[in-house]
Amino acid sequence: MSGLIRYWAAAKAAAGIAEEPFEGEVLADVLAAAVARHGAGLGEVVRRASFLVDGTQVGRRDPADVRLPEGAVVEVLPPFAGG
Repeated sequence: MSGLIRYWAAAKAAAGIAEEPFEGEVLADVLAAAVARHGAGLGEVVRRASFLVDGTQVGRRDPADVRLPEGAVVEVLPPFAGG
């Protein structure tokens, strides 16, 4: 499957890009490939991040169990601070 991964805030800074295409059938594989491309800094963000797939929260599901449909948009949302 192929789709688009979007990085927000600290994830965008760690990846050095706002978005990129991906190939993969499950979320865990897509995230592992992104960390392999962009390094340990992104890995740290991904460990704390939440994810949306086509606008739906992944929640506490294991990323290895989250199948991605063709053309999916995965959003990596690091924790946000507010005041």
